[in-house]
Amino acid sequence: MFYYTYILESLKDKSLYIGYTSNLKQRLLQHNSGKSTYTRQHLPYKLIHFEAFLHKTDAKKREVYLKSGWGFKTIKTLLSNYFSQTLPS
Repeated sequence: MFYYTYILESLKDKSLYIGYTSNLKQRLLQHNSGKSTYTRQHLPYKLIHFEAFLHKTDAKKREVYLKSGWGFKTIKTLLSNYFSQTLPS
């Protein structure tokens, strides 16, 4: 079984959500159906990045890191091409 750390982008306001799960497809459906309290007001979401881990603790550590200040800088670097293509003209 894999565990996933993932990044979602709100199509409504471009905000990001970072989480981890063992079932990425189901979790994305939960977010977009409004079952997640935090993400409900930013619907809909699209998956823009994920990483797979063999151990749950590793996925959780990556989630915590990506939510930190250094983690946000890492996200900007990792997804620089994506963000440069999605910026409004």
